[in-house]
Amino acid sequence: MALDDDVENLRRIPLFQDFELEALRLLVSSAETRLLRAGDALFRRDEPADGGFILTSGSIALGTEDDGRPAEKIVRPFTLLGERALVAPTRRPVTAMAREPAAVLKITRQLFHRVLEDYPRTAARARARFAARLEELARELKFDGGS
Repeated sequence: MALDDDVENLRRIPLFQDFELEALRLLVSSAETRLLRAGDALFRRDEPADGGFILTSGSIALGTEDDGRPAEKIVRPFTLLGERALVAPTRRPVTAMAREPAAVLKITRQLFHRVLEDYPRTAARARARFAARLEELARELKFDGGS
């Protein structure tokens, strides 16, 4: 895909919708492309996570069990896997396996932080998006706690 196509595809992902054009170009041009065959593991549950992956083609099965049980969720392009790992050290909560030949862009935490440092308006927008999601989660937890 051409750079501009990749940038437009990133805009399909909520986190990246408000990013400045140049910030998205830096992400795309600096991200590592990985190609997976059917059955390849992108990552396994409990592994340390050093960034996120954007699925650009194919499909990925996500599951908490790594014993051959059916996947709990199937994701397709353009899905971001590992959003929290872009911001802070974490461990993978699921195993991600390619169901068919697939391609992903790997965005390391270091690259993500560099983009936020280089593009303060983008950083402010990302902070606002994360804050809104945390507030929503807090409301959900408060509501669930009263049941």
